[in-house]
Amino acid sequence: MNQHIFIVGNSLQVKSLAESLINKKHPVTIISNNMAFCKELSQIDNLTVVLGQGDKRYVLEDADINKCDIMIAMTDSDSDNLVICLMAKKIFQVKKTISLVSDAKKTAFFHQMGIDSAVCTTSAITTIIEQQAIMDELATMIPIGEGRVRISEVKVSVDSPIANKTLFDIALPAQSIIACILRGQSTIIPRGSTRILADDMLLLVAAVEDEIEAIELITGRNYD
Repeated sequence: MNQHIFIVGNSLQVKSLAESLINKKHPVTIISNNMAFCKELSQIDNLTVVLGQGDKRYVLEDADINKCDIMIAMTDSDSDNLVICLMAKKIFQVKKTISLVSDAKKTAFFHQMGIDSAVCTTSAITTIIEQQAIMDELATMIPIGEGRVRISEVKVSVDSPIANKTLFDIALPAQSIIACILRGQSTIIPRGSTRILADDMLLLVAAVEDEIEAIELITGRNYD
């Protein structure tokens, strides 16, 4: 599922990120207060460009922010980036917010304020964006063991390849297990003979290196 991504900023990194995301078939809108930069961006196919201050509510409304799935703030000002993300999150209910910060020490504060991701490099932002397709399948993703293992809740759809199969029949990656099944109001600790049903919510525990493969197996989708 391609998600509509908004980026606020004026840098060449903004342009590069937008081009990369467009190549991955994501709809992208850039908000910039630099007229010359907007004219340059207007030459990129399939890119929506809005001239204005990204920390102004009326500008976000004019940009049709209600279509936004992910907001990325990449201005030169950490405070502006924080305001942009908070407005997107709190006022317009944007699902995911990502902010560039000048100092890694600020990331904890940004997280405390409700920003989903605070990063210091464009490459890190790109990695997060590429993982957003997976996030559509997850209710939660909790890192444990210094990030080496993650606990994820993955929904089983009607057309999932594992629907109506028992655990015995599911070849999960070696470093992953289905630890619990949430089925309606019931909580099930599964055994090998337990059958997975559509609409089950699976509690998946997986090593980071096996997590994507396990989610792909459960959902039947490819996230490469």
